[in-house]
Amino acid sequence: MPELPEVETVMRGLSPVLVGRSIAAVELRRAGLRFPFPAGFAAGLKGRRVVSLQRRAKYILVNLDDGRCLLVHLGMTGRFTVLGDSQRPHNLGEFYFEQGAVGAGSGPHDHVVFLLDNGVRVVYTDHRRFGIMDLLHENEMASHKLLKGIGVEPLGNEFSADFLARRFRKKSAPLKAALLDQRIIAGLGNIYVSEVLHRSRLSPKRKAGTLVRKSTHDDRLNAVVRHVRDILNEAIAAGGSTLRDFSSTDGSEGAFQQRFAVYDRAGEKCQTPGCRGTIRRIVQSGRSTFYCPSCQK
Repeated sequence: MPELPEVETVMRGLSPVLVGRSIAAVELRRAGLRFPFPAGFAAGLKGRRVVSLQRRAKYILVNLDDGRCLLVHLGMTGRFTVLGDSQRPHNLGEFYFEQGAVGAGSGPHDHVVFLLDNGVRVVYTDHRRFGIMDLLHENEMASHKLLKGIGVEPLGNEFSADFLARRFRKKSAPLKAALLDQRIIAGLGNIYVSEVLHRSRLSPKRKAGTLVRKSTHDDRLNAVVRHVRDILNEAIAAGGSTLRDFSSTDGSEGAFQQRFAVYDRAGEKCQTPGCRGTIRRIVQSGRSTFYCPSCQK
C-alpha cells in the first residue's frame, strides 16, 4: 500500500494539472472500486472547478468550487495518468512501481477517466480495485467514516515528543504498532516506521510506554519525531519508494528504496557505524518488520 510520501507525491503532481480547471465529464467504467461510487457521482463532478488539493493521512482531497470534495484513496495498486493531446503519459512524480506499464486510458484496469476543460484526460488505473472514491461536502470531513478519528499529521505542528508521550503513557503495545496506529499518527506506514526506528536505535518490540517517565519522557522520543520528519521529507523529495504494485504516470520509479537501511535487507550487515549486527526480519501483527537486534534496543 502506498504510504504518506507516495500519496503526497501523487497529490503534488495532480495539483498543477487540476487546480483552476473545470471537470468537463467523468467516465465511470464500472460501478465502483472497493466500494460502489455514490449515487450521482459523475453528474456531481461535471462542470465543477477544482479549487485546491490537499492530503489527509493517505487520502487525497480535491476541493471543488461548490463546497464539495472528491476523496481518493489509492488502495493497493491505484495510480493516476495524465494524458494530453499527444496521448503520451505526463509524469506526476515517482512512487511505487509495477513492471508493465502506464495506463493509456483504454486498458482493462482503467476504471475512471476525468476529462478536463482543456482536453486533458486524467485516468485512474487500479489493478486490484482496492481504491476508494467518494464525494462529500467539506463540512462533513471531520465526521466522514473514513476520516474521523484519524491522528495528527506527522509533518504538522501537533506532532511532537510531548504529544507522543501523552499517547504512549502506560501503553503496552510494541513501539512499532503504536507508531502505525492511525488513530495516533496519520499516514505512517510499515516501511518508513522500520526506517525511523533504526535511525532512532529503538527496537520495534519495545513497549511504547517504556519511553514515558512519570513527569517527562525519554529523550529518544525527540529522536523519533526528528527522524519521522526527516525520513518522510527525504522520501517525498525522492519521489517515494519503488517496490512493486505501483507506477508513476510514465512508468518511472521512485528512488527512496535505494536509501533503505533495514527494510527488505534481512541477512545483510547493519549499516550503523561500529555495529556488527545483522538485519533480521520478524512478523508483527501480520506485517514484516526489519531491524538490527544489536543496535536497536
